[in-house]
Amino acid sequence: MDIREIQNLIKFVSKSEVSEVKYKTKDFEITIKTPLGGNENVSYIAQPQMYPAATPAPAPAAAPAPSAEQPAKEKADDDSKYLTIKSPMIGTFYRKPAPDKDVFVNVGDEVSNGKVVCVIEAMKLFNQIESEVSGKIVKILVDDATPVEYDQPLFLVDPS
Repeated sequence: MDIREIQNLIKFVSKSEVSEVKYKTKDFEITIKTPLGGNENVSYIAQPQMYPAATPAPAPAAAPAPSAEQPAKEKADDDSKYLTIKSPMIGTFYRKPAPDKDVFVNVGDEVSNGKVVCVIEAMKLFNQIESEVSGKIVKILVDDATPVEYDQPLFLVDPS
């Protein structure tokens, strides 16, 4: 073993974060020890804990006016009559097959079972997402080129 091989071995051991390495051949033996794994040369100092300053609890908000509450309930009821197309995977949502192409669907477009409505990129693969319902697209719930989670709603479809 020449000096370059020994230097390379030392560099390898220092990068691998082990405390001791023994290398042995029939006529040569070397042991390399580093302080990384051994406790004899390492000391630890406890750091003071930093806690955020206590903030006063917010005062209770006044009850909203009944007229403001009513439209929110109606909207929730309206959305419940629609079917949802959900993401079957985690990835990046795209409305177009390519940047220079047209979008797959717009609000107001009719979709049928099996029609491609978007693509989701996952690990450099572009997966076409097909509609599992038939109807008219009422709302697109995700912006183009944004990340989506598994089972995240993408589109609302009016089945009537």
